[in-house]
Amino acid sequence: MAFPSAARSAEATVTPPNEPRALSRIWRWIVVLLVVGVLHWIAAQWVERHRATLNPSDDEHVPVQVALLKPERIERNAAAVPPAPAAQPATRKPAASKPREHVLTAMQSAERAAMQAASAASDAAASAAAANAMPASSASSASGPSANASATSNASANANSPQPAPGAKFSVPPSGDLQYDTFYNGVRNQPGTIHWTSSGERYEMVVSVPLPFVGTFVYSSHGRIDAFGLAPEQYVEKRGHRAEDISIFNRADRKIAFTRTPATLPLPDGAQDRFSMVMQLASLVRGDPAAYKPGVTRQFFVVDSDSGENWPVETIGDETIRTAQGYLETRHFKRLPRREGDQRRIDVWLAPSLGWLPARIVQTEPNGTQFELVWRGKLNADNGAGAGVGTGTDSPDGSANTSPSAAPAAAPEPAPPSPVDSTAPDDTSGNIKP
Repeated sequence: MAFPSAARSAEATVTPPNEPRALSRIWRWIVVLLVVGVLHWIAAQWVERHRATLNPSDDEHVPVQVALLKPERIERNAAAVPPAPAAQPATRKPAASKPREHVLTAMQSAERAAMQAASAASDAAASAAAANAMPASSASSASGPSANASATSNASANANSPQPAPGAKFSVPPSGDLQYDTFYNGVRNQPGTIHWTSSGERYEMVVSVPLPFVGTFVYSSHGRIDAFGLAPEQYVEKRGHRAEDISIFNRADRKIAFTRTPATLPLPDGAQDRFSMVMQLASLVRGDPAAYKPGVTRQFFVVDSDSGENWPVETIGDETIRTAQGYLETRHFKRLPRREGDQRRIDVWLAPSLGWLPARIVQTEPNGTQFELVWRGKLNADNGAGAGVGTGTDSPDGSANTSPSAAPAAAPEPAPPSPVDSTAPDDTSGNIKP
């Protein structure tokens, strides 16, 4: 009879000490959670206080839009084609031209005639010199058919000389690997890169941006250079460990297809992807920097990983940005809202000393999150890259000059050689320095 009571008394004495232990364990977990929460709050406050980057983004006043430029053909210089040797004699073919032939053979030496047969340009110059050297009596006899033939010859030579096709001036930036400091909400991360390769026919662009915890974002675009500038063939987005999203520009069917969605879009002329648009803008500004004044807006049709829409990109103005290596003169461009309530913003700064390649890119999300690239080093340019499409050399201000071979063949005097400016900022034969 004593054993049950003893058991009950033992339970009564053992139970009370377990209750404080359980309570102390619960309080311990509560304290741990509070400490973790406080530490997260402190970390968030530190990030907010240290969001200032090399170039803090200010809410600058956007200039009034003064012009809207839409996609158009780029300016190309036709290849110089020498006139056929038979073209000049064709103007002297009429049967009643014996007096004219007699006058020309009498007034020109055999050496001048040989030179005339060898080159159409020297033939025109010799004809003009012979006409000026004629005596008054000979001039009166040649004033009829000879004068008409000379005028016809000059007009034909001018008409046959290659003329630049009208359109927007366009000059592809030089090839190179650009290094960038990357920032996520103002916090510096590992360096990013833009690999850019261009030629007269094709281009390739690979953008690599490392982000904390999610991995490296890689955006690549490659394609041709056609009558409207850069013509992407494939655009690939690789975000961290996620699968690739590919946009395909089918030029044969004039359709844009996506791997992310079965939907397709019509392919308009001058269509770009998110990153080729930056280089298309750089090529247009490099071709004619003076045309992009504050308020000038150019419209691009830009394709993402599953859609496409018009992007109005406005010129804000010339600004000086600060990099880790010093200050850099740039021209600021901003994408305007695409629709009412659009809070996503993209800003691009192009540097003339880098051949108008991007020196800074900032993307601001609707929730305020910012991704930023700031140029951080020298540009290793490939030899010969960066020449304008269908043009000769590039002038110091980045604009494309007409090739000397495109000068009219019937000019009375040879055109003077184009001056070479040794201070040109975008030297495509070596390193380009700011």
